[in-house]
Amino acid sequence: MNIHTPFKTLELSRPHVMGILNTTPDSFSDGGRFTQLEAALSRALAMIEAGVTIIDIGGESTRPGAPEVSLEEELHRVVPIVQEIRKHNQDVWISIDTSKAEVMKQALEAGADLINDIRSLTEPGALDVVAKAQVPVCIMHMKGQPKTMQVNPQYDDLMSEVHQFLIERIAACEKAGILRENIIVDPGFGFGKSIEDNYKLLANLESFHQYGLPILAGMSRKSMLFKLLDKKPADCMVASVACATLAASKGAHIIRVHDFEETVEAMKIVQMTLSNFNEVKG
Repeated sequence: MNIHTPFKTLELSRPHVMGILNTTPDSFSDGGRFTQLEAALSRALAMIEAGVTIIDIGGESTRPGAPEVSLEEELHRVVPIVQEIRKHNQDVWISIDTSKAEVMKQALEAGADLINDIRSLTEPGALDVVAKAQVPVCIMHMKGQPKTMQVNPQYDDLMSEVHQFLIERIAACEKAGILRENIIVDPGFGFGKSIEDNYKLLANLESFHQYGLPILAGMSRKSMLFKLLDKKPADCMVASVACATLAASKGAHIIRVHDFEETVEAMKIVQMTLSNFNEVKG
């Protein structure tokens, strides 16, 4: 299983670590740490050195209750760091965490490779931008919108609703001209889900293999961890790596994390274990 841009291919036979680079002042875990270009670049280079395959840059916080950011401000936050990372390294994959078509367009022009959209390309023009660029896109399930998504989210049938949403968005992507093989699915941990919902998704993560598409899992420092453990988000490194390991062992292809060094090490263990299991099984 691979994903492609017109210029490069990422082979997904092993779990890849996607390092989170928030260039926002208000993200729930690391807001304000990487708003300056020099600090953001230093963080990105550290990720590359540690073995991170994909750097996911976000210029608008999607934490519950987060305010919206103007197009101009989001462009100011993300495009320069995309350009700087690309100047320093041609091989690392750069992902843009955005729902705005113009941010996608300008970030891709600056050197980004992948679109990570919590709104699954439902905003005006987003489908067209990705289809024209022929780059991979991650579509995610979210119930509601970031401002209100965690206000008592309820489902009649969690798994069925998440799957139905993803089926519909996959079809919309294909209809717009996006290659099916370039669609990544994300069940949306923490996005309109109760703590119990999140663990049900994790327990049933194998069900997302039904699409034959790459799976992205992002649980790093989220409320499913810090509320369960009664800790601050930044104190949930061990829990985050545990969830990353569980997700990868269930076949997740991309693991989105804050604690990239520890997760890269964990993924090496997972890969060595899975490769030996497959060898014996075969």
